Amino acid sequence: MSEPVFSNPDTLFPPPGYSQLVEVTGGKLVFVAGQVALDKGGSLVGAGNFARQADQVFQNLRAAIESRGGTLKDIIKFTMFVTDITQLPALREVRDRHLVGVKNPPASTLVQVSGLFRPEFLIEIEAVAWLGA
Repeated sequence: MSEPVFSNPDTLFPPPGYSQLVEVTGGKLVFVAGQVALDKGGSLVGAGNFARQADQVFQNLRAAIESRGGTLKDIIKFTMFVTDITQLPALREVRDRHLVGVKNPPASTLVQVSGLFRPEFLIEIEAVAWLGA
């Protein structure tokens, strides 16, 4: 089994902070459902505060991946949903803080939505991780 191959083909714009392609030919894939800013007890964290909610979302992603024996460094794909695209700088800051030491940034999709399943949620992120052979 081989390692994931991260690439940014010369035929595509070189993206800031993520990879255009991730190819996986073997190993164990883990799909993490969309995470929102709820703590372990189900309480909202960071009401009205995008950066605080994003931080809780990344903490939840970490907890989910660690439960399967991985780390945030094993994430190969993010899909991010935000209710306010002007919060992109805050999202990048939080993401980069949580992904310190990541050699290859994951492939990533960011979508602005009119709302999430509860109006107090400002961000939701789902992920795919590759935990090796």
